[in-house]
This record gives sequence, C-alpha cells and structure tokens, in this order.
Amino acid sequence: MISLAIARSSLMRLLRDRTALLFIVVLPIVIIVIVGATVRGFSTWRVGLVDMGGGSAGREITKALDGAHDLAVTRYASERALATAIARGELSAGAILPPRLTQAERAGRPAKVALLVEHANSSSQAAAAAINSVVSAVGARVQAAQFATRHAGGSFENNLARAASVERTLPRVEVETLQAQRASSTLPEGFSYSAPTELVLFVFLSAVAAGAAIVETRRLGIYERISAAPVRQRSIVAGEALNYLTIALGQSLLIVLVGSVAFGVSWGDPFAAGVLLLTWSLVGASAGMLAGTLFRTPEQASAVGPVLGISLGMLGGCMWPLSIVTPLMRQLGHITPQAWAVDAWTNLLSRGGTLATIFPDVAILAAFAAAFLVLATARMRRVLT
Repeated sequence: MISLAIARSSLMRLLRDRTALLFIVVLPIVIIVIVGATVRGFSTWRVGLVDMGGGSAGREITKALDGAHDLAVTRYASERALATAIARGELSAGAILPPRLTQAERAGRPAKVALLVEHANSSSQAAAAAINSVVSAVGARVQAAQFATRHAGGSFENNLARAASVERTLPRVEVETLQAQRASSTLPEGFSYSAPTELVLFVFLSAVAAGAAIVETRRLGIYERISAAPVRQRSIVAGEALNYLTIALGQSLLIVLVGSVAFGVSWGDPFAAGVLLLTWSLVGASAGMLAGTLFRTPEQASAVGPVLGISLGMLGGCMWPLSIVTPLMRQLGHITPQAWAVDAWTNLLSRGGTLATIFPDVAILAAFAAAFLVLATARMRRVLT
C-alpha cells in the first residue's frame, strides 16, 4: 500500500506538468500522422484545371476529374496561373483543356489535353498519371460514340450517352496486388510503419526525459521526509518503478488505441502484441528510473534525455528500417533495445508473427529491462542513503 501511495503521488505531480503531458500525449500522435503520411504518400493529389473553352466536352472531363476520389481539383483562369501554382508546390500537376474541344469530338478529329508536371518530381508524375487515367476513360467513351456515329448512324450526343450507359453495365476488371516477398524485413508503409516505430521511440524517450521527476524529488528533499517515516527503501523504489511503468503503459496503450481507431493500424496477434507492449514498457520504466538517478539537475535530464532517446531511436531503426543500412550499422543498432523492439513489431505486422516467433526478441528486451532495473535499484538505494 505504501508503494501504491508513493506511485500515486509521483504520478499526480507529473500530471500537473502541462509540458510533460504535451510531450507524452500530443507529440507522439502528431509525429505518427506526419511520418505516416510521408511514408505512405498522400491519398489525394491536388491538381489544377484550366478550361480554355472546351464546351460540353470540357465540362464532361471536368465532371470526371471532380468525381475522381484521388484528385482534389482547383480551377485556374490561365495557364500561367496554373504553372505558378505548380512551381510553388501548391499543386502536384495540372491539366489544360483546349478550345473547341466539343467541335473536335463531333468531327472525329484528335484533341489533346495538355498536362503540366515537374519531371523531376515523382509525386507530380503520379498525379499526372491519375489525371491521364481519368481523361483516357472519358476519351474511350468519346471514341465509342464516334465509331457508332460513323458506322451505325444517329447523333453523336445520343451515341455518347448510350456509350456511357453501356459502360456502367460492363463488368469491371479487378486488379489484385500480391506481395512478392511475404517475409518482409520492414514494417508496412504508412501509419502501420509510423505507429509502432513512434511507440518504441516515445515510450523510451518520454521515460528517460521523465527522469527529471526523480531529480526534482531528490532536490526538494521529499525522499528524506519519506525516509523519516517508517517506510522501507524497497517500498520507495517499488513505488517509483510502479509510477514509471504506469506512465509507459499508459502512453503505449494510447498510441495503440489512436493507431487502431484513427488510422486503422493492425497490431498483429493480440496476445503477442500485449506481451511485447508490456515488455517494452518495462524497458522504458526501468530506463527512466535509471536516468533519474544519474542526472544531477532537472534541467540536465530534460536536455540530455530527449537527445539520448532520439539518438538511440535513430540507431535502433525508429527513423528508418535497419534493413537499408550497412551490416555494420545494423549490428551497432542491435546494441540498443529499440532495434529488438522494432524487429519484434516487424515480425508481428509484416510476417504474421506470434509470441513464439518474437520470443527471442522479447527475451532480449526483458534482459535489457532487468539490467536497467537492477542498476536503477542500486542507484536509488544509494540516493536514499
């Protein structure tokens, strides 16, 4: 009970710190969104459109572009304004509908829709391909109507309407994407990449930075006042350990919940993921306690802790997959617990792993947690005496 009271007191002091709450709760979610969107690429391309007088044919293409789920279309009055927007990065690409497009369609003459893109920009090329796909679909209906008008008679407008009606009844060709290498050595793209890596990064980073709380407690003489009561040292150590474990677990569960609900992240086998979360929380909690006994001032903990956490995260594969670095850097990365945690998440999310397949990684993480906890306990006892 004494340990619970100490843990509750330490946790309440942390919850009153708005800066700490921002760091623990808000910042990880923001980084998950940024990294997830960057790794996945944006699902909607911002494109521009200039209609130079295409008439009803131009309106048909405009309607098709507006209806495309992966395009956000903005109208521009001139080609120059469109080119300026692309150069400024406001748009990924643009389309220019030529004048007298309707007359060209009815006469069976070819008509060209111009695309403005940046050739060195892969995103611009992808947006142009999306525009081209929509325009080609409209062009296919126009070609069908032209063919029917030449060989079966009737007006072009009626044949175009009939072609659009027939198109809706035709069966669609489904394209299925299969992963050539199922035993992937990297996490999936998008939020399934950013959520687990940022969980590994921020749980450890937040715990180490929160070591400032222990330093502040020492500075205020709270431990001396607690020790003046009939409270054993092991109760104080257990209370602080429980406090840090609660913080790490709470942050982990928050990231998992937000990742699942807001971003549709699948965390793999529930039981294996739960064991991994608990083990990593133990690593973070014990590292935070150890940091609190090593730093001398709260300012030192707040300054050095994040730098240390980010550096270990970079080395351990939280910023980029270790599969893309040299073998030497991969070996150096596995000096850190972060690399083993990322390996375990990769196994769960990319290979359909279970507790049995991630057990070696979990065992090594448990060894890290035990080592940190032993050192932290020894340091805490020294601080208390």
